[in-house]
Amino acid sequence: MRRSFLIGFLVLIAIGLATLYASAFTVYQTQQALILRFGEPQRIITEPGLHWKVPLADRVVLIDKRILALDSPAQEVIASDQKRLVVDAFARYRITDALKFFQAAGSIEVADSRLASFLNSAVRRVLGDASFVAVVRDQRQQLMNQITDQTNRQAQSLGITVIDVRIRRADLPQANSEAIFRRMQTERQQEAAQIRAEGEEEARRVRSRADRDATVIVAEANRESEQVRGDGDAERSAIFADAYGKDRDFFAFYRSMLAYDEALTKQDTRFVLSPDSEFFRYFGSAQGSADPGDGTRAPDGGAATSTPAQ
Repeated sequence: MRRSFLIGFLVLIAIGLATLYASAFTVYQTQQALILRFGEPQRIITEPGLHWKVPLADRVVLIDKRILALDSPAQEVIASDQKRLVVDAFARYRITDALKFFQAAGSIEVADSRLASFLNSAVRRVLGDASFVAVVRDQRQQLMNQITDQTNRQAQSLGITVIDVRIRRADLPQANSEAIFRRMQTERQQEAAQIRAEGEEEARRVRSRADRDATVIVAEANRESEQVRGDGDAERSAIFADAYGKDRDFFAFYRSMLAYDEALTKQDTRFVLSPDSEFFRYFGSAQGSADPGDGTRAPDGGAATSTPAQ
């Protein structure tokens, strides 16, 4: 009897422990729980910790409450100025209504699929009303805010709140990009050729002006040099004439000395004269005087009448 009672007591304890184990469940900080009783929603648990349910009757559906990511595939969009764009966007969202999310989607995979369609539709609507320049440069932030608002309005039916939508890339298709690059390259080459042509023209203009200025400077310098040389020759002739008028013999002697200095320097050309030549007449007198019969004749004329020999 006692053994049967002990066995029954142990069975009751085991049933109680199994019931207790089946009634308890844990909700983590990253989760929220939806309690369903025979398929009907009862309550939503958002606080983490240990919670209880009715065994066999209640079912716990755990739903992520973190910020989730949605990467939308790249799609082609035609802007308002008929420019084709390849747009790659992504979204960040959070499940804020677990009951509505469970009833409308049931799982994150289904929610991502429906949310992606909402996102793509909003991207096409918003960017289709904007120009290429506005999308790429001028109004990108405003356009992303509009896409976020439109996507969020549609996502409310899924129990989802869209936190942010970003355009990762908005660019021309590959073929258009290559064509634009070739056109830009051609324009830059034409611009470079024009700049080089203008530079060469300016260089020729500068060289021509410099050559003209150099010609003018050289001509003026030659004119001034000729004038100075003429003035010097005139002054030299005046000095010679004045010296000749004062002392004809000394002037003849001085001219002979100059002729000797020019004729007797070391030259490649040699000439032979007779010792009694008129050129050496000042060497025939111990006093250095000329022949009395020809004292007025300059001796450098004799050098001119001599015959040079190589």
